[in-house]
Amino acid sequence: MSQLPAFDPQQVPVFQVDAHLQAVPAQHLTAEALQARFANPPVWQPELVRERKFMDRAPAQAAVLLGLVMRDEPTVLLTQRPAHMSTHAGQIAFAGGKCDEGDADVAATALREAQEEVGLEAHHVQVLGTLPEYVTGSAFYVTPVVALISPDMTLQLNTHEVADAFEVPLAFLMNPANHRWHRYEFEGVTREWLSMPYQDGEQLRFVWGATAGMLRNFYRFLRA
Repeated sequence: MSQLPAFDPQQVPVFQVDAHLQAVPAQHLTAEALQARFANPPVWQPELVRERKFMDRAPAQAAVLLGLVMRDEPTVLLTQRPAHMSTHAGQIAFAGGKCDEGDADVAATALREAQEEVGLEAHHVQVLGTLPEYVTGSAFYVTPVVALISPDMTLQLNTHEVADAFEVPLAFLMNPANHRWHRYEFEGVTREWLSMPYQDGEQLRFVWGATAGMLRNFYRFLRA
């Protein structure tokens, strides 16, 4: 399968909701607990590491910032891609992008991209570590860089790259009762993915695909 047809992921049926799995306790989502987790990580295996390929293109290394805004109730910083983008148009994503030769490491890539996309200054960010590489169906080899973000930060969006930036409660995303599995068939090939739709006031934030997959791995890391 070289490419998926245009489709609305919100209309693809849900075949499973993981309400039987335990949520990450609130005390494990504090800055101190998260710092301790990365300082002494558990032995664990990521649940989702590779999507079924649907685009013929050369592989590209990338990094994203899985940024945790440390408010009284921690949140995850997410963006929405503009409708004009050549890949993943309109989708919800972490700030991030391709690694450049001048980047010292994946953390540098994630911080640079977050500054370019949403104006997040590095002095507001404390990198904790990384999660295992996640390979998207569009051939991006993505390393999630997990970091704490000061609630004092301010954002300034680059509207050429980001249509919106918003926050979703970390506790919501770390509760599998909000993790829904979808299945889509095309030309005899079955593709499955997760969604974590969040009702943000009057707007539904449909977190799905690679972003949801990396959040699921973060859940597994914290529950291991």
